[in-house]
Amino acid sequence: MGPRFDQKIVIVTRPTQLASLRRKFNTRSQAKFYVKRAKLQELAKAGTDSRVAEKLAEQAFVDLDEAAQVYDSSVQQLQQDLDFSDFDLPVQTIDRDFLPNFLFGPKDIVVTVGQDGLVANTAKYAVGLSIVAVNPDPERIDGVLLPFKTNTARAAVRGVLQGKARHREVTLAEAVLADGQKLLAFNELFVGSQTHVSARYRLTFAGRSEPQSSSGILVSTGAGSTGWLSSVFNMAAGVAALLGRPAKKETLRFDWEDPRLAYVVREPFVSKTSQANLTAGLLEPGQEIAIESDMAAHGVIFSDGIEADALEFNAGAIARVRAAEGKARLVVPG
Repeated sequence: MGPRFDQKIVIVTRPTQLASLRRKFNTRSQAKFYVKRAKLQELAKAGTDSRVAEKLAEQAFVDLDEAAQVYDSSVQQLQQDLDFSDFDLPVQTIDRDFLPNFLFGPKDIVVTVGQDGLVANTAKYAVGLSIVAVNPDPERIDGVLLPFKTNTARAAVRGVLQGKARHREVTLAEAVLADGQKLLAFNELFVGSQTHVSARYRLTFAGRSEPQSSSGILVSTGAGSTGWLSSVFNMAAGVAALLGRPAKKETLRFDWEDPRLAYVVREPFVSKTSQANLTAGLLEPGQEIAIESDMAAHGVIFSDGIEADALEFNAGAIARVRAAEGKARLVVPG
């Protein structure tokens, strides 16, 4: 039987830190020089003995090199293990930078090789597809979203093909503009300004509306509730402690499958033209928040910390933010 072309296995990779440095500095030797110099400068400021500093600087590059070798080896092993000679499916490898323009087929199986962020970045482009998230280097990567290792990925893909795989259906957030542009998020959406100036907009939620000036709005999914959203609660606890109140390290955490979203307004400012009454809330199923931009320039909406893949959000634009209909389907061990 020949390979089928109505379905394929897509391996999504990301550049190692060393590969990124080589792109920037053109050669391996120049990358090594940069890493060592940066480390030596750091150690000199700390007053480290010059001979010790030289060894530590050399080791810093060795560590990058070893991490890159482990990663590249994992990718090569997966490419070999998932070759169509075993599954009768073509295997295609793409870099994460090409995700925004890559066309996934409706039956494709996606294998991510990298840290948690790669899973989040891939999921919003592969809605409804089975995602097998592989930890290529368990000694260096914790991997909350990475249940599979290089040597267990093939069995996971086989389970998907046989219809026996277990999945977690993860709620995604979406921001939709009036002209039809849409952006999905696995962890969170950020609505605000590209620069450090205040974002100005009108927020409408649950029948109430007000103009606001802030550092931007975070809209988090359950998967993202332990990430950026948690930092807002940490800040609130610190401010409470400063005011002499019990510093309870409370946060809002909910399951990946929870259909709700949470929003918080970062550092809202009260003035004659801005209010701060709608600074946090839970979006129940079917609810949305509407945000109308009042920024002449630099307004932006991005997701999961990827600023390069963003929507412009300048004066007059209206974004409606809600839970997306489609889900991210993460394969989990049976």
